[in-house]
Amino acid sequence: MAVMPHASNHISQTGYRLISIEETPDGGIGGLLQVKQSNKIYGPDIPLLQLHVKHETQDRLRVHITDAEKQRWEVPYNLLPREQAPALKQTIGSSRKNLTTVREYSGSELIFSYIADPFSFSVKRKSNGQTLFNSSSDGSDSFGVMVFKDQYLEISTQLPNDASLYGLGENTQPHGIKLFPGDPYTLYTTDISAINLNADLYGSHPVYMDLRNVKGQAYAHAVLLLNSNGMDIFYRGTSLTYKIIGGVFDLYFFSGPSPLAVDDQYTSLIGRPAAMPYWAFGFHQCRWGYHNLSVVEDVVENYKKAQIPLDVIWNDDDHMDGHKDFTLNPNNYPRPKLLAFLEKIHSIGMKYIVIIDPGIGVNSSYGVYQRGIVNDVFIKYQGEPYLAQVWPGAVNFPDFLNPKTVEWWGDEIRRFHELVPVDGLWIDMNEASNFCSGLCKIPKDKQCPSGTGPGWVCCLDCKNITETRWDDPPYKINASGLQVPIGYKTIATSAVHYNGVLEYDAHSIYGFSQAIATHKALQDVEGKRPFILSRSTYVGSGKYVAHWTGDNQGTWEDLKYSISTMINFGIFGVPMVGSDICGFYPAPTEELCNRWIEVGAFYPFSRDHANYYSPRQELYQWDSVAQSARNALGMRYKILPYLYTLNYEAHTTGAPIARPLFFSFPDYSECYGLSTQFLLGSSLMISPVLEQGKSQVKALFPPGSWYSMFNMTQIFTSSGGQYVNLDAPLHVVNVHLYQNSILPMQQGGLISKEARMTPFTLVVTFPAGASDGRAAGKLFLDDDELQEMKLASGSATYVNIYATVSQGTVKLWSEVQESKFALDKGWKIGKVTVLGLGGSGAPSSLEVEGEPVTGASNIKLSSLEQKYMTNSEVGDEKKRSMMVEVGGLEIPIGKNFTMSWKMGSAVEH
Repeated sequence: MAVMPHASNHISQTGYRLISIEETPDGGIGGLLQVKQSNKIYGPDIPLLQLHVKHETQDRLRVHITDAEKQRWEVPYNLLPREQAPALKQTIGSSRKNLTTVREYSGSELIFSYIADPFSFSVKRKSNGQTLFNSSSDGSDSFGVMVFKDQYLEISTQLPNDASLYGLGENTQPHGIKLFPGDPYTLYTTDISAINLNADLYGSHPVYMDLRNVKGQAYAHAVLLLNSNGMDIFYRGTSLTYKIIGGVFDLYFFSGPSPLAVDDQYTSLIGRPAAMPYWAFGFHQCRWGYHNLSVVEDVVENYKKAQIPLDVIWNDDDHMDGHKDFTLNPNNYPRPKLLAFLEKIHSIGMKYIVIIDPGIGVNSSYGVYQRGIVNDVFIKYQGEPYLAQVWPGAVNFPDFLNPKTVEWWGDEIRRFHELVPVDGLWIDMNEASNFCSGLCKIPKDKQCPSGTGPGWVCCLDCKNITETRWDDPPYKINASGLQVPIGYKTIATSAVHYNGVLEYDAHSIYGFSQAIATHKALQDVEGKRPFILSRSTYVGSGKYVAHWTGDNQGTWEDLKYSISTMINFGIFGVPMVGSDICGFYPAPTEELCNRWIEVGAFYPFSRDHANYYSPRQELYQWDSVAQSARNALGMRYKILPYLYTLNYEAHTTGAPIARPLFFSFPDYSECYGLSTQFLLGSSLMISPVLEQGKSQVKALFPPGSWYSMFNMTQIFTSSGGQYVNLDAPLHVVNVHLYQNSILPMQQGGLISKEARMTPFTLVVTFPAGASDGRAAGKLFLDDDELQEMKLASGSATYVNIYATVSQGTVKLWSEVQESKFALDKGWKIGKVTVLGLGGSGAPSSLEVEGEPVTGASNIKLSSLEQKYMTNSEVGDEKKRSMMVEVGGLEIPIGKNFTMSWKMGSAVEH
């Protein structure tokens, strides 16, 4: 293959040549790649590489390329368990197979093929021959051949112009959920606020989903580059290039072909999302600046007075003594008073969570620090604990790659839990964030911090560290969106972790390693299902933590961005996610806060949080916001059983809780870039107002019938999908349920514990005016304090619910697995509402459990004609559509039930 001259945006290289290839004992193929012509740009090329390719499952292919002669840094296998890559070959094996120029290695869904010289490879879909990844530049000048140096790795793929890409985070994407050609994508965990667009934020997720529509049929796949080093990713529309400053190429391809299947395959590798306790789906209130306990008590009381639901009250670092982890301020949060407060809120089912930062205050009279020094748990620089500055002033950072640190951390959490029985932990600043840069000392002549002014100004005596290639690597990633040095305001990258691991390599897994240690600690201490909220995340973090999107601002733009970031984290396998409602930085307007709670009430993780310098913005601060909150959170608390079932689905299959519309309508390309609406689960659509001064919202309705959750007589239907202008006055949020669904609801309440014990309503939807149709839904119930979320006798119940309408007869029935738990709890179905039924006249001949229902019974059957809200499309026939309610029921949800009735047929007048 002729190599064309390359454009100036990549190194002029001639690449590698495949010099041997063989089958490996594990069923894969292995080969050796030899550099063709070394050069010194960004350092010398590694002369000999080892290639390993394996179809690890039917739908997952791994391509692993590393130095054949020397061990290189990879994401630790104990943090992210996976198949080990084969041991290094010290010599070139003599078992060379015939080297054809192109060879294929086929699995059940994917085909790997390569070109030997210069080496490139492609991955194709077996079913339709579609090329998913192709690292050959085919003579185009948009990218060059593969490069592998110690501190610079480059690989690219061609892409079709019409592929829609999603993922590559964490960043704030101004163009919505679809990756945008020309936008920068830099991955390196950094504490810069989320108001910075297109910059490397708190988490690193080098994975993207690629959705393509071939003649009306959708095919999705995903590509993960499992590498924790800093990287720039250049997406140009027709190609994508990775430029990485260390590690190895460890590429995983997931075949899909549906978006849901992709997330299932991805989380089966990286870890299924964490099981969350039921209360975590309630509403959370936090603020930095609750100066003392009486303010916190006041907040709880005011929520109750305003009749706004609240499950969890949080403290930012106000409860701490001098900002030190695992301490209490004896004046503002005296322990006896705090314990009395916790006893009071715990007795009604409310919960309490506090923050901890990784930096441990350097203070000889501080037990946590003393024990840390004794156990030698801190990250080192030239043999001494590395000194940084965070809120308490001078700090050292625990090294969570060290098993001794994990043990010490668990012990500190145990001690703290004995001091204050918190219900969860919030781990922040774990990118890691440092107010200083470089090598620092505690100043002799001044107090640091002084105690006045903002606490984030560096007051240590520091000097830059630039002498090593780890602090000043040859290739500069676009760190902080400004190409700042990679050690800027974090741990110096030449600092050393356990076993000589460099911060340079392990930087972006710091928060991930802390999450694992914190999760283990909480499991050991409480014996309950942990709840942890983390700011920094990596591939696999979702197995342990929830995430919030960091420091946003009370602006309409930030409200809009929150939807895209939330959707991305669902794809990343971190489905429990939300943004600070009403914004962290000042200051939202009253109107914005109204609209924000109408979106935030449907974030999987729903929390109002504000900055120390912001005016108070709890939902009761404005009467109008309180009204919107009662309405939107009122609906959230009614659909808690559905949200909790989605948590079980996430935990068992990786399905996101909040999803883009294309997850349910992958063939409908109109919704591929839609970033202003979202789904909860497969069928509940939220269409919020995201602009100032609007009392209408333009919403896209994919093909089929949709029913308004706030007025179930309203139908929106079309055969080809359409945009509709919906009325949305200030206190209204539009939520619609799709056809063929059965949604389990309860009566709501002000605390999830109460809401959870109210009677169930089942809402069944058929296509509008259906004379023939099927619907299905599911419900998972368990003891949510148990560590494991699984179906087991006596501690969990799973219910499949089905409905059909055919020839004028409506049937509804359930199939229960492990009934004991739900029967013991005494949960009952009180009402069934069925939408979209054809026919007219009154429903009749109601039977429950095969017995006809007589007039003497409490059970009441009623019906109402529904109203079409959309204009007819050409060829659309609007059939009369009925809503039928069966009330006064007392059917145990833990027992199989059956119900049926007949619909009166249309009578000519």
